[in-house]
Amino acid sequence: MSNMNKNKVFSWATFIMILMGLLLIALGAFRYDEVAGWGFAAVGVGFFAIAWVFNALKGRV
Repeated sequence: MSNMNKNKVFSWATFIMILMGLLLIALGAFRYDEVAGWGFAAVGVGFFAIAWVFNALKGRV
């Protein structure tokens, strides 16, 4: 892990964002039955969008 170039940083950021997106969508689907569940799911989808951008930036920045 000592050699963290920009591509590895983007890879780890993408991985963490996907995990957090899945966690937020699961919270919205299984934990909250009120309107808050929709908010959690929407933020989870937003995390997926940001992870997609991070993945697209690998090798370009």
